[in-house]
Amino acid sequence: MDEEHLNFARRDELSRAHSEEKEELDGSLNFELDICQQDPEYKTPGPLPSTQVRLITSWEAGWNVTNAIQGIFVLGLPYTLLHSGYSGLFLIILAAALCCYTGKILIACLYEENEDGQLIRVRHTYEDIANACFKKLSPKLGGIVVNVTQVMELIMTCILYLVVSGSLLSHSFPYVSGLEKTWSVIVFVTLLPCVFIKTLKIVSKFSQLCSLVHVIIILVVMTYCLTQIHQWSWAKFRLSIDFEDFLVSVGVIIFSYTSQIFLPTLESNMKNPGEFRCMLNWTHFFACVLKTTFALTAFLTWGEETKEVITDNLPSFLQTLVNLCLLTKALLSYPLPFFAATEIVYACLSRGNHSNYRSSLFALGVKGSFLLLTLLMAVFIPHFALLMGLTGSVTGAAMSFLLPSLFHLKLQWKNLCFLEKCADISIFILGLLCSLAGIACSIKGLLKVFGDM
Repeated sequence: MDEEHLNFARRDELSRAHSEEKEELDGSLNFELDICQQDPEYKTPGPLPSTQVRLITSWEAGWNVTNAIQGIFVLGLPYTLLHSGYSGLFLIILAAALCCYTGKILIACLYEENEDGQLIRVRHTYEDIANACFKKLSPKLGGIVVNVTQVMELIMTCILYLVVSGSLLSHSFPYVSGLEKTWSVIVFVTLLPCVFIKTLKIVSKFSQLCSLVHVIIILVVMTYCLTQIHQWSWAKFRLSIDFEDFLVSVGVIIFSYTSQIFLPTLESNMKNPGEFRCMLNWTHFFACVLKTTFALTAFLTWGEETKEVITDNLPSFLQTLVNLCLLTKALLSYPLPFFAATEIVYACLSRGNHSNYRSSLFALGVKGSFLLLTLLMAVFIPHFALLMGLTGSVTGAAMSFLLPSLFHLKLQWKNLCFLEKCADISIFILGLLCSLAGIACSIKGLLKVFGDM
């Protein structure tokens, strides 16, 4: 009997050890927050190999959203007030509300109610939402369109940071011989460590530093503006506006708030997804307050002399300081769109689960190729700014307004009240008009440039 009890005890101990080992393993791989058990048929693309899955807090998600909506576009807001007058102030507030709303309805498309009326996550990415909407037409069509649109917009964003960084270095050190393209190559070398970024948590740290640099830039500019408060006059605001210039202002204001392309990934990586809506509210609220205050004080200071990039209005000693801060901000902003784009590309390439596509070496190859592609396009594509305006008018409006409202209507129609349906339809029409207007202005600019050649 003693020997039998001893054998039972050993068996229990082995079972307990095996159970604890299994729980530890499951805990380290628990990436999708109960998604698998909620939808047995759901299959999400795996993350890049050798990545360590670390969920982020609401604060870290907020820093990423702030990084996206407090970009370099902010420096052009005072110039938009020059062409839009009082309506520009209203647009800054309206755009914050609209983009916050479309972000929420996009995330709502990831969930569906079960028989008990509880919200269950049945989708994981923007691609999954698109496939669900167009599954009757083609099971993969929606996902392909969304992925191509996302990658195009992210590539353009990464290239923009390279072009801007080269331009800032060229203006900061005019006595050093070298073209802007040469400076862009130097910036490219400093960005090579991005290929080793494995988690969104690391990207969040860069976004946090980027937001800190952004605050420093705003404080420097606003402090100088406050020293010129004796020159302020509300008479500087225009009552009459030029329609074409107004459309450009609308585009700059609206697209300075766009972050929808990152939101499904951020929400799925949060420790507590229930805090997502609150996080989106306070990030957009503070962005709206900061943008309105900054644009207003800067425009009241320089009035009709306000330049397209407000830092050009600063004295030379402040201009160099702010340009270096902007360079730092551009470098710290690059990892977020780079990480998002490479995750999408790698997920598409490795979907077949081929062993050759699941290696760490292949993942580094994808990231390195993407980084090199952004450099080549930044160096060799002529009139990149106009080309970006054209693609941005299509992809930006689609990802931020057209698709979220369309998908929300398609997937949640039965659960929406009359006012919600009207709001979604209105946002879809607004996004379509903004897209068409932006395309027309960009094509006109391209035709004018190539006509003068």
